[in-house]
Amino acid sequence: MQWKELKSRLLEAGSVNLVGEPAEQYIAGSAAGPGAGSEGAVFFAMGGHRVRLALDPFSPIEITHRGTGVADLYFEDNLISGRLLEPGFHCPDQAFITVTGSCIFHCRYCPVPTLGGRRKSIEEIMQMVESVRHRIHAISITSGVLESIGEEEAYVLEVVKHLGFFGLPIGVSIYPTEKTPELLKDVGVAEVKFNLEAATPEIFAKMCAGLDYDLIWQVLDRSVELFGKNRVFSNVIIGLGETDAELEACIRKLTSRWVIPVLRPLNPVAELASFSRPSAERLERILEIHSEALEDAGLDPLLAQTMCTNCTGCDLVPGRDE
Repeated sequence: MQWKELKSRLLEAGSVNLVGEPAEQYIAGSAAGPGAGSEGAVFFAMGGHRVRLALDPFSPIEITHRGTGVADLYFEDNLISGRLLEPGFHCPDQAFITVTGSCIFHCRYCPVPTLGGRRKSIEEIMQMVESVRHRIHAISITSGVLESIGEEEAYVLEVVKHLGFFGLPIGVSIYPTEKTPELLKDVGVAEVKFNLEAATPEIFAKMCAGLDYDLIWQVLDRSVELFGKNRVFSNVIIGLGETDAELEACIRKLTSRWVIPVLRPLNPVAELASFSRPSAERLERILEIHSEALEDAGLDPLLAQTMCTNCTGCDLVPGRDE
């Protein structure tokens, strides 16, 4: 089985039962997005490929940890030997840190507003990065919204100023104001990700009531002006009810404006618990569309230094998973 087929089928399933030797050091937690509040996840790697799978003792897929990261994946009738990757924070090779683990908004696909997470202090964040400094090459920052979008932005800016101490590339993904790209550029951020989440404004309005779809497009355009090609990203969730044609139109609109799409398979939680994860076949179809759109625009996701496109665990990424 080729890696693309295997990963698409694993992403369709979304979870794995982890057995064998103790593996606590290989389990990654999540304090933001649809994975927040879960039992954690592991990153299974084979050669230069990796996939992130949530832990679920009832999953039909099993990983047996043999010790020191050596692992076997049992999937249907296949036994695939590989290894578990040790995360920095949230993902391997990066300190990917959620600043505020709560949110005043209630996007239907996200459990964060119901979890009552707290805001990390700057001292705590600095200590977190220091503790994994020896095994990371980048710092990535995301956040909920504790009080207001503007107040959150101001706090994240202070966090980033302090993180400059480590001399590592910093990527930031927060809900923006009109001035966010300039402010992040001024404090030395290398890459930014502002998330459309939905392929169409109509779906966005249903999923994220009270948030501004048009503002995100404006901020993405401004970010490209400031950060340049291959340094601006946007999540688009696959499986919110969009058609393939609508998703392709969104992908091509992004790439034509030099924004690299991050195409995230839906994790059915929160108010969307009754939804289904996108099928492996659909994920592979969209990968072909994604690859062609990036090539037509002269964009290269392999140049990403931070955040999701550098990690590749949760998505099929052109150039890495083909």
